[in-house]
Amino acid sequence: MIEVRELVKKFDGVRALDGATLSVPAGSVYGLVGPNGAGKSTLIRHLTGIYRQDGGSVTIGGKPVWENAALKARIAAIPDDWYYFLQSSVRDMMRFYRGFYPTFSMERYNALKEVFQIDERRTIRRLSKGMQKQVAFWLALSCMPDYLILDEPVDGLDPVMRRQVWSLVLGDVAQRGVTVLISSHNLRELEDVCDHVGIMDRGRVLLERSLAQLQDNMIKLQVVFPEGITEVPADLPVLHASRVGRVHTLIMRMGAEEATARVAAYHPLLADALPLTLEEIFIYELGGVDYAVKDIVL
Repeated sequence: MIEVRELVKKFDGVRALDGATLSVPAGSVYGLVGPNGAGKSTLIRHLTGIYRQDGGSVTIGGKPVWENAALKARIAAIPDDWYYFLQSSVRDMMRFYRGFYPTFSMERYNALKEVFQIDERRTIRRLSKGMQKQVAFWLALSCMPDYLILDEPVDGLDPVMRRQVWSLVLGDVAQRGVTVLISSHNLRELEDVCDHVGIMDRGRVLLERSLAQLQDNMIKLQVVFPEGITEVPADLPVLHASRVGRVHTLIMRMGAEEATARVAAYHPLLADALPLTLEEIFIYELGGVDYAVKDIVL
């Protein structure tokens, strides 16, 4: 299990992390989402032992990460700005990784060579961005980690390779119980692979739940009220409302059954409950209309 408690990190007096707390269950795939500047990458750098916290605790499997070489040998990470030596080939980086990870598997490295089909003798800096990301996954998965931490991991990959990479990662989760934390702005993709989600903003984790709980606790209703009711009744607990013609779209923080029952008191001509996507939940949990796209008139 990955646990972060009341994590604080300051840069020049500014709190990039302001008491962030999260818990990633063992063997789960956890999606960490939030707007730019929320503190996601800073939190990840604590999980990988790059930053030392100014306050709070960061533990993996009950042990602190900072200056814990034995624990770091069980963690593989792919940051958004993946590092490699400028003149290194794939084979050179393989030897580098193998020197740090006792569990590095040459058997798996050779098997993944058939998946990624990149000449290991090529200099990495001469590969495209997408091919460099493939190399990053090739090496990270060959380390046979217990914990895999990914920051914008599939940025630059084509759709076929994205599917291939996720298949490999989820295979490790199913077969070896690997715990995965993913930070990404691609919420549609996270919805397909994650079973737990945490939403960050301004250095804090606002909420974290299983994806099923998150979707069960917020609902979208499309409602047509009877004649005489043109506006949403004031006593309905609506997070956000919009209207096209006679159809009102209501976002409510409750289950579908409860929301439908609340609206039924007004005898609507139509009341249709729809699940929200992770992207919609993200927008409304962070403040609803305040995070909507704004029209600027010049």
